[in-house]
Amino acid sequence: MSSLVRRSHGLAAAALLAALLVQGCQPTVRLEAPREPITVNLNIKLDAEVRVVLQEKAREDIERNQDIF
Repeated sequence: MSSLVRRSHGLAAAALLAALLVQGCQPTVRLEAPREPITVNLNIKLDAEVRVVLQEKAREDIERNQDIF
């Protein structure tokens, strides 16, 4: 019976050691705030204005020169 107890203690120790080793191999995820401020480029309004101006110019050109197409 004592050899069975020693064997179970040995297995428990081995399982504990294996669990600790596996725990040490787990990947670590860290969330950190950025060191530089986040910049968002908002050229959307400018792009929309350019498109509207171009559409109006194209509409005017087509009205002036209807025989182009």
